[in-house]
Amino acid sequence: MGPTGGPVRHRRCPSGVSSAIFVPMRSTPPPSGRHWDGTPVTVRARCSLRAAPHGVTRLLRCGQTDRCRDCGNRFEWYPGTNQRPVRLHPHELPITEVPASCRWHVSSGVAHPAGDGSGWCRLEHTSLCPAHCASSSVPELAELRRRLAINTRRMLDAGAFALPSVPKVNQAMPWGVCRPTRPVVELLYVRYLAASPVDEIQCVAQNRRRCSSALLTNEAPVGAWRLVPVSAAAGQLALPKTVMTVYDLTRLPYAEQLRWRSQRCLLHAATPSVANLAFADWELFDPLIHHEHIHSRLPNRIRHPGPAECGLKVARP
Repeated sequence: MGPTGGPVRHRRCPSGVSSAIFVPMRSTPPPSGRHWDGTPVTVRARCSLRAAPHGVTRLLRCGQTDRCRDCGNRFEWYPGTNQRPVRLHPHELPITEVPASCRWHVSSGVAHPAGDGSGWCRLEHTSLCPAHCASSSVPELAELRRRLAINTRRMLDAGAFALPSVPKVNQAMPWGVCRPTRPVVELLYVRYLAASPVDEIQCVAQNRRRCSSALLTNEAPVGAWRLVPVSAAAGQLALPKTVMTVYDLTRLPYAEQLRWRSQRCLLHAATPSVANLAFADWELFDPLIHHEHIHSRLPNRIRHPGPAECGLKVARP
């Protein structure tokens, strides 16, 4: 070692006397293509998360993109902390534009209803959906909600989106039958909130695109509508003296209930190797969160019109 701390290199002069040349050590970092010890750095090409072409499913664990059936705008599915699927707006927003009560963040593929301390956050699609009541929305998000409403109108005008079908009125019953748009279905002794009427629940299996078959067919056993007490979720108090309409499937065979739970038609239930192209639409029913979907009248009862619906004037005393 030399006096400067660097290595000593010896050079032999022509006279035969060796002279020492002191080379100081440099603190410059090694080249970017090598480690500190000079070994080459192997950089692996980054690839996005994708499903294997030979796998039994075409779904990713999180971030699955879908369209809202009410407004047609895109959102992303993420599992929540209570295993309930959460629909999040596909873009991040500054926290200055979102109230603290509406902030979400994604950590390790799980959606959490709070901020993560950064300057950005996610937002649940329900608070932005133009199809929901505007009076219940957050005023600070009115501008973003208006943009989604304009996008919905453009898709309607271009024919790229159609509003949910309205149930046809029975001619023999001029005032139709009470038909929940999002019924509560009980299967495997668990209550779920469906995303569409019972006769419109669609299979999620792959059939070139998505299978268009319905779960409720003439060849399969059907459930029964019942009026049951509104039971509370875990850790909540029960609602007193309240009944609700439930489509009960608990009396069906166990295999049939599994078919409904996996949301597959009769053909694809017999072929489990066929991939899924969508998530099952079931959502765990919570009477406090989904109170607007609680109905106290069976669907097979006729809805009689009132005087105002008949065009009659009620005489006041």
